Amino acid sequence: MAGKLGKLAAGLVLGAALVVSAPAQADDHNSQRSGHPVRIAAYILHPIGVIIDTLIFKPAHWLGHREPFQTLFGHED
Repeated sequence: MAGKLGKLAAGLVLGAALVVSAPAQADDHNSQRSGHPVRIAAYILHPIGVIIDTLIFKPAHWLGHREPFQTLFGHED
């Protein structure tokens, strides 16, 4: 029981040290960069690209690694 308590105490001390020593920092907001028309388009298009990647390209890549599609598309490991 004492061994478990010691490990728990050591874990709590280590966790507290990590939290205190590494404060989170946010990026500085730059209104000139965030208002640029290309950045505004990126705000809109990025989530769409992530969705397309997740729903279409990753499953297609997975499927292309399997036979008979691997031979059909000439994919080599």
